[in-house]
Amino acid sequence: MIVLDTAFPKLKLKNKLLLPIVQGGMGVGVSAHRLAGTVASLGALGTISSVDLRRHHPDLMAQTEKSRSKELINAANLIALDREIKAAKAMAEGRGMVAVNVMRAVAEYAAYVRQSCESGADAIVVGAGLPMDLPELTSEYPDVALIPILSDARGIALILKKWMRRKRLPDAIVIENPQFAAGHLGAAGLDSVNDPHFAFSVVLEGTLALFKELGLESEKIPLITAGGIHSPEQVRELFALGASAVQLGTPFAVSEEGDAHINFKRVLTGARPEDIVTFMSCAGLPARAVKTQWLANYLDKEAKLQRKAGPKDCTVGFDCLHQCGLRDGIAKAGQFCIDTQLGFALEGDVKRGLFFRGSEPLPFGTAIRPVRELIDYLLNGVNPVTHRALPA
Repeated sequence: MIVLDTAFPKLKLKNKLLLPIVQGGMGVGVSAHRLAGTVASLGALGTISSVDLRRHHPDLMAQTEKSRSKELINAANLIALDREIKAAKAMAEGRGMVAVNVMRAVAEYAAYVRQSCESGADAIVVGAGLPMDLPELTSEYPDVALIPILSDARGIALILKKWMRRKRLPDAIVIENPQFAAGHLGAAGLDSVNDPHFAFSVVLEGTLALFKELGLESEKIPLITAGGIHSPEQVRELFALGASAVQLGTPFAVSEEGDAHINFKRVLTGARPEDIVTFMSCAGLPARAVKTQWLANYLDKEAKLQRKAGPKDCTVGFDCLHQCGLRDGIAKAGQFCIDTQLGFALEGDVKRGLFFRGSEPLPFGTAIRPVRELIDYLLNGVNPVTHRALPA
């Protein structure tokens, strides 16, 4: 395997130099070992999503698919996480880095973080909430890079000040713009998703000023921008604004090596701008996805379901979220089982799946191309679809 290169400065994490490209974590099972391992093998940062990985392992699904035992399902998911990390690391053969994305909003957050460290993950990436306790959870693994995902300078300030009191700094920070990103979004509600204070230019400038205020300029914490990035021109602009790397989710999800079913990739690549909607997830966060048959039907009856919201037993028995709109009867949140719907999407069930997707065009349009070509295009401007290179 020949590792790709670029004229852009490398991303430095834990004294390792990487291509300045990060593959975002996408669940359920969309970014597992095949995608993350491929990205790492090319010299970049690949990311496994920790959520319900048993779905990639027939033996674990056979043990748990009909079970409502929380303990059994959680144990199976930890086994699956261990397998996926080790498989991705084997594919990487020492190149790049393999991270695990753990949502702060999931009930087994702490267990996933600990298992990731024990299984040899190079980095832990945490979004969907503020990971105030991440330094404590990983204190026995000082060589594991810690990377929070945040959307504005205020959230970054909260994390920095809290972690500094514990003598730890982030090894990098992902700045995700909810106006463009896929999946769960770092905004308080639907009405604030497009707030201009989330603009990359605003957050990068504010964060660099915050570093100066806190005396952290010399620490050189890399800032990784995420959300809607799809062209080499954008990459250049973001680096000029102070970013050290860019993170992409949807373009990697639809790559040949993406771990989801081919139907999943076709839904994402075939979506038109008017097909992409934002709505409230049962996790209590805004989310962005393709308005497929299931989502359209759900949104039509959402108001009625929210009016009738009330506490009930978890429909799949393992209480995957700390707080779930459906289970806990939270009227302002989504009223559906997110694990079930994302599981259908992973399997390519177009009628019943929930297909998270960013709002922006994809680098190769409707084409499904290898990871290598995506990274080469973003960093070096060579488009294998048009066979044209950008001017230097």
